[in-house]
Order: sequence, then structure tokens, then C-alpha cells
Amino acid sequence: MEKAMESNMFIDEELINELLENAKSATKEDIGAILAKAENREKLSHQDIANLLQIEDEEQTKELFKIAGQIKNEIYGNRVVLFAPLYISNFCVNECKYCGFSRSNKFARKKLTMDEIKDEVRVLEKMGHKRLALEAGQDPVNCDIDYILDALDAIYSTYNENGNIRRVNVNIAATTVDEYRRLTEKGIGTYILFQETYHKPTYEDMHVKSLKSDYDYHLTAFDRAMEGGVDDVGAGVLFGLADPKFEVLGLMMHNEHLEDKFGVGFHTISFPRLKKAEGMSLEDFPHILDDEMFKKIVAITRLAVPYTGIIMSTRESAEMRDELLRYGVSQVSAASITGVGGYKAYDDGEIIDQFEVGDSRSADEMIKSLISSGYIPSYCTACYRKGRTGDRFMSLAKSRQIHNVCTPNALTTLQEFIIDYGDDELTEMGEKFIAQEIEKIERDDIREIAKSNMIKLKEGERDLYL
Repeated sequence: MEKAMESNMFIDEELINELLENAKSATKEDIGAILAKAENREKLSHQDIANLLQIEDEEQTKELFKIAGQIKNEIYGNRVVLFAPLYISNFCVNECKYCGFSRSNKFARKKLTMDEIKDEVRVLEKMGHKRLALEAGQDPVNCDIDYILDALDAIYSTYNENGNIRRVNVNIAATTVDEYRRLTEKGIGTYILFQETYHKPTYEDMHVKSLKSDYDYHLTAFDRAMEGGVDDVGAGVLFGLADPKFEVLGLMMHNEHLEDKFGVGFHTISFPRLKKAEGMSLEDFPHILDDEMFKKIVAITRLAVPYTGIIMSTRESAEMRDELLRYGVSQVSAASITGVGGYKAYDDGEIIDQFEVGDSRSADEMIKSLISSGYIPSYCTACYRKGRTGDRFMSLAKSRQIHNVCTPNALTTLQEFIIDYGDDELTEMGEKFIAQEIEKIERDDIREIAKSNMIKLKEGERDLYL
């Protein structure tokens, strides 16, 4: 195993505690000044973020949510990216106190064969999915890097009558520069790894007798990934393990470390909350995050890192996810099944899940709901295939030119979904919505390209993008 740099070079626990202690004396006027700063699109300091985490005033909370929504709309517009997780193995050698995959939990372990992976992909394609997040437990024998690479080949090579999966993000355990390089050569999208918790004593307590127990090695995985050629990395913590305010500041310090060293920070941040799993009780976790604080944290994150995608999974209810779209969320999973082999099993009339999902809407229902709320559901994967990744994507976002690319591409993927998978109701509401949204495109040339692409799709062409 490669030696990791010392994580305390960029996660300063003493400083985080000092910031949080200082924030306890923040006045309503102090918080108001920070909100005004955010409204003026000024960069927030660590102390600003710590102070915002103290918001209790109802009117200031509403103002926080309003500003977060404005920032999201300025950068991402009304687009919402859709994806699905694909669990390929639940073999795991780690003893994580919060996870149903922990090695001491006694259940029939399973990893999919390449043919079974292809079966899963066919079901996902039949739902209309074009981007996946590959998920697997950590097991060097049963789920090594070669198995992951073969799985990527199986996914990308599986076609049905309406095409194939165009982008696979990968969420696997921290590994070496060489193995990240091999993942890059396979054409992955974002490499995703949740720190679980930035609070080192809690991290070590949660991961006893595990390969995952080395806090520094786990935390510096993104450094090795970027050294291995990975352009985009996606972070997250499992809210509920430690003080959520500490976790937010840890995320911000980690992001700034990557920006300073590689010129680009997190492409995405995910916000999973601790849920009941096999072998654990929620009563053993004193930092469970309530709904109101959860909403505030999402909104504060949007203010702190305006250009980073925020992901919300189906762990949360439909109502919560719909509300958080207004406060900064830009990506959501749709029609998720969290069990190994679960999509084929579901298609056959069975249900297999790692944990109970909170939002059980189908992809079709999700798209109708988004359209009804004025959002453009997007299956676009163009940036990865056009090389708009890493600092190039961030430059596009910061210049506000992202709308000239992403909006027409999102509308094109929506039209493609409607033609290939939509029922009569979706076709009627979707095509009316697309026509309205195309007229909002400011540049004449881009608007005409979008209109032309809609015609080409109806004539049988597919996978059109700028």
C-alpha cells in the first residue's frame, strides 16, 4: 500500500473546533452580513460558514434558502441530472459499525457475474438510464480491481434497441495511483468516495479491524486519484456519525486542499444520512441529523461551493428531495434499487434492497414530477465525451457559458427519453415543455441547433449533443 500524506496537513481538527466555538457568539447581525455577502456572490470564509451553521432565526433561514436557490439557478439553471446506482458486489472485509455490508453480518454474500451485470444494465437501459454509479464493497479477493475493470467493460458494451449506458461513475474503496490510472483508462466518469466522517477519533472508532481503518490513506485517496489522471472526484460524508457542523467544515477544507494542489475541487458532494442497517441500532449514534438542520446544511453548502454539483439519493423521501431541489440540489438518483442484482430481480417481480429507499418513484414518474415543477430532467453525458471535465468544466461553469451547452443537451436527452420510453401523458406534457424551454435559449444559433436536434431525434438519430 502506498504511504499516504498526513491528512492533518489540510484537515485541521483544532481549527474546526475553534471556528465552531467562535460561531456560538455570532449575532443575528453577523449572520445577516454573511447572507448579504453570499447574495453578492462573494467567497465565504471558514468562519462565515461556521457562523451560518448557527442560523436559528426563521426569517434568516428563509433568506438562506432563497439565496441558495438563486445561486443554483444562476449556475445550473432548471436542469436536474438523473442517474441510478448499480450494486455489483456486497462482499466486504471491513467492520464498519454503521453498514449492513460489515463482514460480521451473516447473510448470503453475492457478486454479479459479467452476464448478470449485463442483465442489470439491460433493465436499467429499458428504464431509460444513460448514466450509472457503480457500487461495490471492499474485498481484495472477491472484488479486486480486475473485477471492477471487467464490470466496466460489461456495462459499456451492453446495448439494447435504444442504445447503451454512456457514463459510469465509480464508488469503490480507496486505492493506489496505478489502479486509479487503470480506472481512468477505462473511461470512468466521476470517482466517488465518501469520507464517512472527517472527525478522526470517530472515524477510527467506526472502522476497527478494517482495511478501511487508516484515516490518512482514506482521506488522501482523491490526491492519488488525480495523480492517476482522474479529472472529477465526488465527495460526501455519512451525516449522523459525528457533529454535522464539523463535517461541513471538513468538506470545505478538503475541497480547498484539492483546489490549491490540483486547481479543481469536488465535482460533486453527496449528502447521505445514516439509516438503520443490519447489525446496528440508530440509538448508538448521538449525532442523527434532523430534517431542518439537514436542509440548512445543503443550502449552506450551495453558498460555500456554488459550482459543485450536489447529489441527493433515494435514501430521502420524495417530499424532501423535491424541496431540496429548490435549495441547491442538482443531481438525483431515480428508480434506485440498492441490492446486488436488484434490478433484474425487480423486473422478475422480486425486491432486493440494501436499505429501504425513501423515494420509490419510477423513472417515468420522476420525470413527470420534475417537468410539472418546471425542471428539465437531464440524462446528458456530453461533457465527459467532449473533454469538459475537471478545471475545464469549472471554467465553463464560472463563465456562465454552461447554459449554452447544458440546457440544449438536457432538452435533447429529455426528447430522446420521451420518444424511446415515454407514454402518451409524458409525450404530451414533455414536448410542450421542451418547446417552451427551447424558446428561452438566449443565443439564436444555439436555439436553432436545439430545434434541429429535436427533428433529427424524431427521424431516428440518437445521442446528439453540443
